[in-house]
Amino acid sequence: MTQSLLGKRVAALADEVASLKTRLIEPQRKDWRRTIGMFTDNPGMLEIFEEALKFRDENRRRTRPKPRRSRKPKQ
Repeated sequence: MTQSLLGKRVAALADEVASLKTRLIEPQRKDWRRTIGMFTDNPGMLEIFEEALKFRDENRRRTRPKPRRSRKPKQ
């Protein structure tokens, strides 16, 4: 590689590094969409989700109104 070509590549890399540093330093927007898919394949989170679903189903079953008994007419 020639000296001038090497100098140009180093300058381009320096610009790219400066650009990446700027992006890292800038505060990131807090947005709920950043968390989508974070726990997709995490076995621990899948276990927690399963437990939460069991809890929710049990709670629904307990709070569901009991069926009324039909009253026999008085004679």
